[in-house]
Amino acid sequence: MMAVIKKGSLVKVVKEKLEGSSESKASDARFPSYLFESKGQIVELNDDYALVQFYVPTPNVWLRLDQLEEAK
Repeated sequence: MMAVIKKGSLVKVVKEKLEGSSESKASDARFPSYLFESKGQIVELNDDYALVQFYVPTPNVWLRLDQLEEAK
């Protein structure tokens, strides 16, 4: 059973689901390593998207919920 992702959840980006997505085609396809190697926290939810804050000095990023998984 999949865990429910909610505001405040710690998440990791699923590389296979982000690569080749419409979001990746709309921007630079060279993703920074911190997206896949570190945890982020959900700071806002909007329909099928989540605003994720990573613990590195970068702007927050909107990602689809299906591109995220709960971090352990």
